[in-house]
Amino acid sequence: MANTKEHNESLDFVYDFYVKMKRNNINLAYEGEITHSITKAFTSLAETNMAREEDASSVQKKVFHVMVECLQNISKHSESTPNESAKDGRGIFMVSKAATEYNVTTGNIIKNENVEKLRSILENINKQDKDGLNKLYKQQMREGKISERGGAGLGFIDIARKTGQKLLYSFLSIDSKNSFFVLTSTISRIKE
Repeated sequence: MANTKEHNESLDFVYDFYVKMKRNNINLAYEGEITHSITKAFTSLAETNMAREEDASSVQKKVFHVMVECLQNISKHSESTPNESAKDGRGIFMVSKAATEYNVTTGNIIKNENVEKLRSILENINKQDKDGLNKLYKQQMREGKISERGGAGLGFIDIARKTGQKLLYSFLSIDSKNSFFVLTSTISRIKE
């Protein structure tokens, strides 16, 4: 069977993707619907992988917690594009591991009308120290308004509290109605 141009391009893409994953220390990558079953599968894979690396249980717990919060964020808040009709959120999810840290990166589509509000929330979280995050969390628990999709912004605050790190984020414009929201959470592998 002769290789077609499309087949060769597909092979090149797969190899390029593999090389980029290795270069960026990506252990797990997924694109698609985020469901409860997917979340359970990812945490199980991460548990097996981290057990081999002999990471401290406190590090493992933080990674699991961040993974679940990030996956729930996609599941609840991702927008679908006109050619998608998924009931669960759709997005991309990656876990990378370096010598001193894990990074959990997610990406999903959000409406442009929500970008500034989300940016403001994330900037406020990143301005806080440990005590400020704890106060913000308690305040949000008492006064937070639950969005129509079930969120009160607690997940982002909780990630910052658990990791002790700033949230890295970006909004990439897709079109006049949508942007792609990328969030990276860093968890130190160094014992505290």
